[in-house]
Amino acid sequence: MRLANVLRGLPTHDGVSASRVVIAPGRWARVMDFLLARFPHISPQDWQQRLAQGQVLGDQGQPLQADTPALEGGWLYYYRAVENEAVIPFEHQVLYRDAHLLVVDKPHFLPVVPSGKYLQHTLLLRLKQSLELPHLVPIHRIDRDTAGLVMFSLQTASRDVYSALFRERRVEKTYEATAAFNAALAVPVRRESCIQVGAHFMQQAEVPGAVNAITEVDVLEVCGPWARYQLRPLSGQRHQLRVHMMALGLPILNDGIYPQLTPEGSSDPGKPLQLLAKSLAFKDPVSGRSMVFESQLRLLPLPPL
Repeated sequence: MRLANVLRGLPTHDGVSASRVVIAPGRWARVMDFLLARFPHISPQDWQQRLAQGQVLGDQGQPLQADTPALEGGWLYYYRAVENEAVIPFEHQVLYRDAHLLVVDKPHFLPVVPSGKYLQHTLLLRLKQSLELPHLVPIHRIDRDTAGLVMFSLQTASRDVYSALFRERRVEKTYEATAAFNAALAVPVRRESCIQVGAHFMQQAEVPGAVNAITEVDVLEVCGPWARYQLRPLSGQRHQLRVHMMALGLPILNDGIYPQLTPEGSSDPGKPLQLLAKSLAFKDPVSGRSMVFESQLRLLPLPPL
C-alpha cells in the first residue's frame, strides 16, 4: 500500500491528521526507543498513553506497541499533541463555500496550520471540527500575524487544479498595510529583489541575486505621518510584503519581526500587525467563472496626528 494512501485512509483525532516519520538508522530495538530518541521533549508516559490509545501506527496503518521492533527505514504514523496550548480568542468567518472551495477570513494571531506550539488553535483545526471536514486542506497560506483571506480545498479530486492557480501565479492578490508616509517616495512603485533567509531563521532579507520577489506598492489614504498602502505581490516569497516595505523605509506598523525581531510571546493583542490579505481574484478552473473575494475585516484606523 502506498504511503500517501495510508495517510489519507487514517482517521483524525480531535481534528488532527496523522503525521509520519521514518525510522532513521540507529540501534533502536523497540518503537518506544526510537520515539524517545526522536522526540526527546515528549515523556515516556505520554508515548505510553498514545500507544495504548492506538495513536502510533505502522506503515500499513496498524497500531503499534511499545516493544514492537523498530525496523530501520520503516514509517511511523502518529498524532501531534500540544500541552498547555495558549488560547487564541479571535474568531474566523466563513465567507464562501461550494463543492470545491472554502474561503475564510482569518483574524490576526491565528496560525493557518499546526506548527510548533499551535495545534487546536489554528484555522485549519477549527474549521475541520466546526464544519466536520476532516480532509480539508489549505490551498495557500498567510502569516500568523497577517489577517484576511485564506482559501481551502474540500475535494481531493480538484485540489491540484486550484493549487496550480497559486503555483502558476494566476491569482491576483491584493493586500492593505499601514506604514509611515513618505512624500518623497514616488508612487506607485514596483519593488523587485532577491529574497532569501536572513540572519535569523524567523527573518527573510534582500540579498544580491536574481529577482525572485516583485511587489507593486501604492498609497490609498494619507493621515498626517501615516498612510494606508495597497500591496500587490506578483510573486510568493515568505514575508515578501514585510521585507519589501522595510526595504522602502516603510516597515509595517506593529511588525514584530521587521526591522527588529522582538522576543517570543511579547506580542500585544491590542497592536496587531497592520497587514490584511484584502482580496483574491481568479478564473475558476472548474466552472470557468471569474471569482472575486474580498475580506470583511478592516485594519485599525490610521493613528492620530
